[in-house]
Amino acid sequence: MKTERMTFAGHDGSDLSARLDLPDGPHVATALFAHCFTCGKDIAAARRISARLAGLGIAVLRFDFTGLGHSEGEFENTSFTSNVGDLAAAARALERRGMPPALLVGHSLGGAAVLLAAGGIASVKAVATIGAPFDPEHVTRHFGGALDAIVRDGVGEVTLGGQSFRVGRGFVEDISGVGLAKAIGALKPALLVLHGPRDEIVGIDNATRIFMAARHPKSFVTLDDADHLISRPQDADYAADVIAAWATRYLDMRRPAPPVGAPEGVTRVTEIDPEGFAQDIVAGGKHHLIADEPATYGGTDRGLSPYQLLAAGLGACTTMTLRMYARRKGWPLDGVSVDVTHDRMHAQDAPSPGTERIDRFRREITLTGTLDDAQRARLLEIADRCPVHRTLEAGAKVETVLLDGAA
Repeated sequence: MKTERMTFAGHDGSDLSARLDLPDGPHVATALFAHCFTCGKDIAAARRISARLAGLGIAVLRFDFTGLGHSEGEFENTSFTSNVGDLAAAARALERRGMPPALLVGHSLGGAAVLLAAGGIASVKAVATIGAPFDPEHVTRHFGGALDAIVRDGVGEVTLGGQSFRVGRGFVEDISGVGLAKAIGALKPALLVLHGPRDEIVGIDNATRIFMAARHPKSFVTLDDADHLISRPQDADYAADVIAAWATRYLDMRRPAPPVGAPEGVTRVTEIDPEGFAQDIVAGGKHHLIADEPATYGGTDRGLSPYQLLAAGLGACTTMTLRMYARRKGWPLDGVSVDVTHDRMHAQDAPSPGTERIDRFRREITLTGTLDDAQRARLLEIADRCPVHRTLEAGAKVETVLLDGAA
């Protein structure tokens, strides 16, 4: 994923720090991500969800609200309304780049903020919330004894997630007067509500109230046992996959023509388990799968091994080639299956110098239908003409370039 650092003026003119995560392949849509209360743009859930959406062709802008992270301004002088203003400013910054946001994604209080902001951003076609409160004032329940001090003294120290923040009376007064029911009921973009039933910070009843207040089109997806911060990588990846799949119904995600000579577009492989071998694969920005190694070779066996993927490509190309030929000839081929095996062990992948390297793939083809012997023999010959078969036998040139890594 390519990440570009950005700054833009927030609701009060303060410079806000942002990261624009861009797809390696075609850019088909733009999203704006609002983080949870006091969290920041670089929280794990924001980074993982943004990265997965970028892998699927959706550019994502995530930024620190005023007074948080690397953004300017004093947090104690901000409010929920100012957060909504920052979102509107972020949308304008994207519009100036020719990338108006079509999707808003908000986590926790950021989810409440996008619900309120969506009506003022004309380009938005879809809104997704993750663990969002129906009543933004919900956040003050976690202020503890500091709430009295804030009301009494005008500002108080609040500790959340092991970090301390100075919160002003203006924030408390502002958020106590915010109601989302009217904004949700008037929401024109499609709505997706994601929430975990075991969320101990924002209860699942909040998701019910948001969903019931909204008009169709609206959807609800449970995050099962995910925690409020979506701290487990698999939960963040799942949320991103659901958002991306759902958003395709409402966003214009037509892809530009692929470059000449690369009809499938870009296949992107990203490491997701630095301690093991699991890899996230997105092909053409649309199709997704996991690659891994068996547990006996240090992996976690969550997906096909590289050689199994290669064997799958050979098998799939073989069946497609046979079907195309039989269809053109009008032959009674009812079904095709191909079993592919690769007879070299993983431990022999890196032989000592001078050792001959030989790979052998064995195909066992099963043809069903009332085919005669001549037709079966001809189809066996045609199997050797499948493009992947020819590539494997002829060999291919692999060109490798090293790109600069993003900070």
